[in-house]
Amino acid sequence: MNAVPKVSIVIATFNAMVHLPECLASIQRLGRTDLEIVIVDGGSTDGTVEYVRSLEWPHLRWVSEKDKGIYDALNKGARMAKGTWVQFLGSDDRLLEGFSALADQLSDPDTIYYANSEEWYYGDTKPDYILLGGKFSNYRIAKYPVNHQAIVYPTKIFATHSYNLKYKIFADYALNIQLWGNRQYKKRYVPLYIASYNMNGFSSTMRDMEFRADKPALVRQHLGWLVYWRLELKRWKKKREGDLDW
Repeated sequence: MNAVPKVSIVIATFNAMVHLPECLASIQRLGRTDLEIVIVDGGSTDGTVEYVRSLEWPHLRWVSEKDKGIYDALNKGARMAKGTWVQFLGSDDRLLEGFSALADQLSDPDTIYYANSEEWYYGDTKPDYILLGGKFSNYRIAKYPVNHQAIVYPTKIFATHSYNLKYKIFADYALNIQLWGNRQYKKRYVPLYIASYNMNGFSSTMRDMEFRADKPALVRQHLGWLVYWRLELKRWKKKREGDLDW
């Protein structure tokens, strides 16, 4: 492996043995030597730690300790990452071959690269949301989130930014609202499918009321008044149509 990996893939785990082996296998199948895997475990008791310890891969780094949830684990992983770029996965997600094609295009350490994710389901239930792909303008990201697993960030972003632990489900969305409004970093959409996202994961059954309450102020602060007022008009129209959850 190169002395400095190109991409660090950070995976948050907690009692994840049902999913983690296939997640790691999907990364291994890419056959790349420039990827670092960083596993941040929350103190699992289901054999996850023993499994990870048994791997002894030279490109794998890990820690297991009690944490404050998924975003606390991702913050730790970002600080541990040695790659020029960093990407975040859940233990129940998978990388696709398109990730390798995207990794080959990473060249500007001041650019956030993002692509698309495909859906997969663990179980029979389906959540009441869909994954959105394509290019995101400031206004579009004010309305809807980019799928977290479809983004590759310059690692240096996390020297000055972190996931806000106040938000249990949408801390990544809150961060991306900040970053899309930050002109220091360019955003480049690459039309590839790079990850398979478990639609039945933790976020599928939870609501983040703290983020919902704060979102208008975050949009106004980071994306500007014009985007804010467009969003407020959209929200007003949706509520008039009876969509009280918009």
